[in-house]
Amino acid sequence: MAPDPYRYFRLEARELLDQFSEAVLALERGGRAAPAVQRLLRLAHTLKGAARVVKLGEIADHSHAIEDELAAFREAEEAVPRERIQAVLQRLEEIRGQLGALTPAEHADATVPALDSPDEELRTIRTNIAEMDALLAGVSETHTLLNGLRPAAQAMERGQHLSDLLLEQLASRGAAPDRAHATAEALWDCFSGVERSLGTAIDQMDRELRQLRQAAEQLRLVSAGDLFGVLERTARDTAQALGKQVIFVGVGGGIRLDAYVLGTIQRALVQIVRNAVAHGVESETERRAVGKPAAGRVTIEVSRRGRQIVFECRDDGRGVDLEAVRRIATQRGLLNARATRLGAEDLIRLLMRGGITTSEAVTETSGRGVGLDVVREAVEKLSGVVVVRTESGAGAAFELVVPLSLAAVEVLLVEAGASVAAIPFDAVRRSMLVAGSEITHTAAGATIVHDKVAIPFVPLPKALHGLSSPRGRSWPAVVVAGDGGLAAVGVDRLLGSAKVVMRPLPELALASSIVAGASLDAEGNPQLVLDPDGLVAKARQGDLAGTEPTASRLPVLIIDDSLTTRMLEQSILESAGYEVELATSGEEALEFARRKSYALFLVDVEMPGIDGFTFVERIRLDPVLHDIPAILVTSRNAPEDLQRGRDAGAQGYIVKSQFDQAELLTMIRRLVG
Repeated sequence: MAPDPYRYFRLEARELLDQFSEAVLALERGGRAAPAVQRLLRLAHTLKGAARVVKLGEIADHSHAIEDELAAFREAEEAVPRERIQAVLQRLEEIRGQLGALTPAEHADATVPALDSPDEELRTIRTNIAEMDALLAGVSETHTLLNGLRPAAQAMERGQHLSDLLLEQLASRGAAPDRAHATAEALWDCFSGVERSLGTAIDQMDRELRQLRQAAEQLRLVSAGDLFGVLERTARDTAQALGKQVIFVGVGGGIRLDAYVLGTIQRALVQIVRNAVAHGVESETERRAVGKPAAGRVTIEVSRRGRQIVFECRDDGRGVDLEAVRRIATQRGLLNARATRLGAEDLIRLLMRGGITTSEAVTETSGRGVGLDVVREAVEKLSGVVVVRTESGAGAAFELVVPLSLAAVEVLLVEAGASVAAIPFDAVRRSMLVAGSEITHTAAGATIVHDKVAIPFVPLPKALHGLSSPRGRSWPAVVVAGDGGLAAVGVDRLLGSAKVVMRPLPELALASSIVAGASLDAEGNPQLVLDPDGLVAKARQGDLAGTEPTASRLPVLIIDDSLTTRMLEQSILESAGYEVELATSGEEALEFARRKSYALFLVDVEMPGIDGFTFVERIRLDPVLHDIPAILVTSRNAPEDLQRGRDAGAQGYIVKSQFDQAELLTMIRRLVG
């Protein structure tokens, strides 16, 4: 079957037409027209650009005509005349008809049955992100439950061993097999069969769940390089329409990111690339006159920056004409006479609002000032920011900075205390063994010599949790590169490389500047992914003094129904030297507490069944558990919740949104030592 050039366009166009319908209905309801008109202009501009990329001129022309119908009402206070709305609706019906005619059958091999449109739409519809996240959470929880079956298999093995002993004891009696002997043999056969079946089933389920989780994670991730084809075509077609020459360069295409992020950001990048070619890159004659190559260059670079993903588009053109922006904004009444005092940042911010264009005429590619409005809206949808740099005659750069959702990262796994953490491989410069005598300690901190240059050194337990380590010991170390230069990080063991899916941090882990996100290990347990920039900055802070020695192995019971929270808290406390056990409910915790003595309870408030408040109230009424300290951890920070915690008898109250690992450890040490 021949490639279908309209596969993704059909999907995007359907979504845009649905949004068109909502905005047109808003216009018909009356009221101030400007917000709905501005939204329709953005949608028309996006659809026009997408249609141009796949050479659908009629759809692009209809979209252009919609812009013509509505452009005059962009800032209008009054309602749009009904005849204009009807004209827009007519154009939309024309577009729908042409879109419906774009079936895959037009591009299929004659020997292969064509797919009809409904079936094809079912296959290409985008995955519901919430449902995919629920699937991943379910797989992780199931994997944890599966691991809980392993002790059962071990118990079966012990039972089989006991049956062996029983048989031996009966055989030593020297009597002929009697009824007890037969029962023991039956018991042995039973245990043997169950042990084999249970062990095989657990191993097979373990393999299947790992594969299922990996497959589900991959469904959420798309290579950033998938953007480059559309963007290169946009640059080429825009340049061709304007008689310019452009070279397109894509960097960072190997990074795999959340499909939703890439889908949303693609529309913004299409507008920026189009603007770079139309407004930034000069004609061949102009470029030669100022000593530039005949062909302009437009570069898209995708990179990770700590907990953020950065999409940068830069060109080597003339830069943003800020004086033209100032002049046009003043002419349109958007600025007053004081506009002459506005700086570059203010003018860029004004340009991003939309409605301003430096083009002298309306063309197929520019002229209405809609493009950057689309950019701003897309980035705001992702809770990101736009950073613009421009230099007259040297070009402009647009950075779209959005929070990390999901990303596939090659990492080096390291062990520090009871924790396993991941360092992005692209920041690792080398690994080495550092003898204690090679570490120089000064008031400014510890350093080692690397390539004849002194660089800061910090043990990872100290960087993560503020824990001190004995001087004079040797360290396996990783030299890491960040924005602040190089630093060496001491670890207990290097575990090898891996490819992980980095996820955003839950509220509990937001305090540490050296943590970029979290991943799940083979059993579904969270592991920290470290931020190289944060590691280097932490090492350069010098001696993180004021830390206390590692705690003795005091037993702490963590009670939380969230797998992620349990594992993160466990990582923090085990790294601090505590012996940690986990309970998934208040009921289970009470059973544990009656079988074993704990030094402290760390309790989530919001749990089904016995919640955290009730758990603390019950242990205060128990004569055995009465004096064991309890710390409540919750997202509820209302004064009445804090008072209820105190009334229940909790000695500490940690609010997740204000969580600080050092504060938690200090509170625990104050209560139990």
